[in-house]
Amino acid sequence: MLSQKYRLLKVVIVSGLLANSLAWAQDDAAEQDATDAARKAQKAAAELLPLEDLQTFTNVFGQIRAKYVDEIDDRTLLRNAIKGMLEGLDPHSTYLDRDSFSELQEHTSGEFGGLGMEVGMENGFVKVIAPIDDTPAEKAGVMSGDLIIKLDQQTVKGLTLQEAVNLMRGVPGSEIVLTIVREGGPPFLLTLKRDIIAVKSVRTRMLEPDYGYLRISQFQANTGPGALKAIKKLREKNPGLRGLILDLRNNPGGVLQAAVDISDLFVEGGTIVYTQGRAKEVETRFSSTTGDQTNGLPLVVLVNGGSASASEIVAGALQDHRRAVIVGTKTFGKGSVQSVLPLSEEHGMKLTTALYFTPNGRSIQAQGIEPDIIVKPAKVTELQPNILSIREADLNRRLDNANGNAEDAPAAEQEDAPLITRDNQLAEALNMLKSISLLNKQQQKINTEAVKDMAASNSGV
Repeated sequence: MLSQKYRLLKVVIVSGLLANSLAWAQDDAAEQDATDAARKAQKAAAELLPLEDLQTFTNVFGQIRAKYVDEIDDRTLLRNAIKGMLEGLDPHSTYLDRDSFSELQEHTSGEFGGLGMEVGMENGFVKVIAPIDDTPAEKAGVMSGDLIIKLDQQTVKGLTLQEAVNLMRGVPGSEIVLTIVREGGPPFLLTLKRDIIAVKSVRTRMLEPDYGYLRISQFQANTGPGALKAIKKLREKNPGLRGLILDLRNNPGGVLQAAVDISDLFVEGGTIVYTQGRAKEVETRFSSTTGDQTNGLPLVVLVNGGSASASEIVAGALQDHRRAVIVGTKTFGKGSVQSVLPLSEEHGMKLTTALYFTPNGRSIQAQGIEPDIIVKPAKVTELQPNILSIREADLNRRLDNANGNAEDAPAAEQEDAPLITRDNQLAEALNMLKSISLLNKQQQKINTEAVKDMAASNSGV
């Protein structure tokens, strides 16, 4: 009975594949009889389908059904085969069951339950692409590049990415212990408390008078309009705004259109990103439509190894258009496009269908974006002034300042630690932004004086 069902399954699989091949082989089927069409289909199947491998597949299927230690229904086996087929392609192609598809929608809308980090698979372990701001993962000290090898007592090796993600999700308030390996060091434990993750993708503040800061933690459907609104509000409160830092560090990406919208805020015109793949329908080109909404405001973009996908699209576009100085460390290098394709009403698959390219034709995939100026994160401490040091103002019978200033004005005290000790990359970016702003101001002055000289010369003719 078993062998009979096995032969029937084999016939069904091969027959289905032959039926698909029939569509490829029948160029003039309407003018041929059924016998010739069937002969062509068989010939096409022999040329296009690896029949020996299909026989091996059905043999393995039959052996599992007959001899595996636990009885498994055929539907589960076939779905596992689909999962294996997709996950064997690349780290981002995967099978989507009903729960996975729902989670995908929650992720792009900006609210979901869990720990708050973007993850992938590497060598069978869960790799942290980036923790999300103000989430349990970020607060506990999870870092980009961390490898998670255990979830509570469950070893990650052997799990699919979706199975690992399901273990990390749970009731808000419940705890999970992660075993983490960082930069080849010994494993250590981190205890995280699950929470509802409501991601606020856009934040702004002033770093110093006239210098603003725009942080984008993730690209969601409303990130573009949110960023435009935030920039306008920043300029209304600070009419003398002279520069802006766009912080994309540890931003794992998200919605492609949001990346295009953010780039469009700063680019005056031209291509922002384009995609190429085997299928013509996945080849698209996105261009600037609104023009530079900041009127050329000096811009520095911060990136690091946790900046992935949509973040790299923005950094690459602004770099190719020479619209911003890219500062930090090399980005993650995820330059592939995933399309969500339905398989039924409740199931689908996420399939890599194309690659991203920057306006100048650079592929991001496995290369990332190289910053214009590399600034690695470092712990910086300020040197205390030498108590024996003497300045001119300390000397007896010294001359007073010609402008009437008796002594140096006291420096404004900061409420917390100096920026350079808290975030050396951001401090360096601010210094660069000040330099760009100063150079622009000097150039504007030179241009204005040149115009005045020309006008005076013309009036004298």
